Amino acid sequence: MSNLAKRLMTFIIGLPLMIVFVLVKPYYHVVLQIVAIAASILSINEYHNMVSNKIKFYPKWLLIGLNVLLTALSYFFLILNLSQEILLWVYTFIVVILMAVECFSAEEFSQSVEKIALAAFGIFYIGYLITFVNRMCAFENETHIIVLFFVFVFMCDSAAWFFGMLFGKNNRGFFKASPNKSIAGFIGGIATDIALACVLKLIFPSILEGTFWRYIILAFGTAVASIIGDLIESVIKRSCNTKDSGNVIPGRGGMLDCIDSIVIAAPVFYILYYFLLAGNF
Repeated sequence: MSNLAKRLMTFIIGLPLMIVFVLVKPYYHVVLQIVAIAASILSINEYHNMVSNKIKFYPKWLLIGLNVLLTALSYFFLILNLSQEILLWVYTFIVVILMAVECFSAEEFSQSVEKIALAAFGIFYIGYLITFVNRMCAFENETHIIVLFFVFVFMCDSAAWFFGMLFGKNNRGFFKASPNKSIAGFIGGIATDIALACVLKLIFPSILEGTFWRYIILAFGTAVASIIGDLIESVIKRSCNTKDSGNVIPGRGGMLDCIDSIVIAAPVFYILYYFLLAGNF
């Protein structure tokens, strides 16, 4: 199967499937929560495999366990109506655990600082940032908001690839982290999300409450963050001398290759929506 066919299949199946997960609403979208936890487990497993190519790393079970602790607690905090800000305290506790493990279990310490930093970053990058998808469940009209988020991310990614294929031949190489990415793709992905926000606002004015310019800012910020998410994962893979994080998703690679845009776009989308459209600004 060609890369084009694999990518189209991933988009045609992936976006509707995510929307179906979101539409299961009981218990704060429990299916979406389970999918988020499963995705974080697969992703931290892939991250561990990549980093282990560089250094003698922590045991895999430790990183997976601490990662699940964050994502699972985020869901339980929703159920118990507790502040998600407690997760920052939990993350601080996790970093202290990593330091303690290194102090008491390492046989030599030439790479200790690097081990602690890479583990803390991985858990933050995957386990903590993905909780912003969970947090969207606390918004009013949360189903529409989460669907809008996934539509922005998937459409930006697909449009960036499409416009890059059509018009990016002579403007590649600008992004050193991913030389195959083009300026045309970058602009095309952002423009598509902005246009999509305007169209959806026109079609669903009663659902998407708020002014056009607020949705334009939301679309712009989410698209830029989505592209940065793709690029930062390329940086991680290049640092670990790895082409793909895994081979779970056809046409995409590993689970981390699939959610790289989501984990960076989710906090940006959440914060922008919180201040621009949730009545907090």
